[in-house]
Amino acid sequence: MKRKVFLILWYSFARFLPDSYGPMGGVFNAFRIFCVKRIFKKCGNISTVNRMVYFGNGYEVEIGDGSGLGANNHIPNNIKIGKYVMMGPNIYIFRSNHRFARIDIPMCYQGEEDGVPSIIEDDCWIGANVIMTPGRRIRKGSIVGAGSVLTKDFEEYSIVAGNPAKLIRKR
Repeated sequence: MKRKVFLILWYSFARFLPDSYGPMGGVFNAFRIFCVKRIFKKCGNISTVNRMVYFGNGYEVEIGDGSGLGANNHIPNNIKIGKYVMMGPNIYIFRSNHRFARIDIPMCYQGEEDGVPSIIEDDCWIGANVIMTPGRRIRKGSIVGAGSVLTKDFEEYSIVAGNPAKLIRKR
């Protein structure tokens, strides 16, 4: 019951509060963190939950210590985010794709594939305006450049960028 109350509070009020980095931003950020700690499955000592973040019902979201969610992030309700993860603004992480195998049924009536959780491991940096397809795993210490479209997984400590994202170099 408590989760539902804070979920209603989040979507009706808390997510619309001013930016975490503006005047009095620390107060608004603290209130948003207070709310998500009562919604998420696991929530460490996180640094930032900026305005307009969308996470569905959030019941299966896990986020580690020192991590933060940027403004206008759209994350699935089953994501796992490690420790010390920096997420820029306007990140969109998809939960599932439409089914399209049958040609005798329009795609819009074939439903969705089962969503495999996306995982962001510890110490990652995801730049602004990144799009991630369902089930991606960003490995420890990786950097995803701003504006990238992440369609596959890369090794630890990779720096990737582009559309589709490609390995730029290793850290």
